[in-house]
Amino acid sequence: MNRALQAIVFDFDGVIANSEPLHLTAFQQTLADEGLELSASDYYTRYLGYDDVGMFEALGRDRGMPMDEGRVAALVARKGDHMQALLRSGSVLFPGALDFIRAAAASVPIAIASGALRHEIDDIIDAAGIGSLFTAIVASGDTPESKPSPAPYRLAFERLRGHARLGLDPRRTVAIEDSHWGLDSARGAGLRLVGVTTSYAAGELTGAELVVDGLRSLTLDALDELCASEVRA
Repeated sequence: MNRALQAIVFDFDGVIANSEPLHLTAFQQTLADEGLELSASDYYTRYLGYDDVGMFEALGRDRGMPMDEGRVAALVARKGDHMQALLRSGSVLFPGALDFIRAAAASVPIAIASGALRHEIDDIIDAAGIGSLFTAIVASGDTPESKPSPAPYRLAFERLRGHARLGLDPRRTVAIEDSHWGLDSARGAGLRLVGVTTSYAAGELTGAELVVDGLRSLTLDALDELCASEVRA
């Protein structure tokens, strides 16, 4: 089938994996070791869009606490330990994610652009048997700046384009995101924008051209129609 859709770049946490609550718990456990509290409201309002380094740096700025490179690195390592323990507790993929990813990979090249640590992504997708389906994975630390900078999506797109036999058009490449930080990042990279309401309500997914409640409600035909709308213009 000759599709207008050429490629898909997925965010990870909140789109493929229902791991945002686990990240919150891991951050809370790490900060509790420091005698600090982090509410769910603060996390989802202020910090969800950051990678681990950016989150601790932003928290330090907000609370007037010194966060030098060594302290941040130690906190990130402890948070990673807590996260791994939580991930071992069971499957964290959203309903419908496996089926959609398999269907997508059979049709177009797919990638991940995420602020999660690479080993966390690999552990989950390898356990689900879908790790080999992704042409490219951009994780925390792969770019100098994290979302909402366009850098993660730009790198994912460039890696996809490098593997494609034919040139890819960013306006025929779809980003699937669960936060306005991620949508800002994808918009800056020139991609088409799909929002999922797994973390925020539709009204908070500013700029999304299509909003669904999750991958289980998304179809390749809908993405094809989204891309074709501008291709024909």
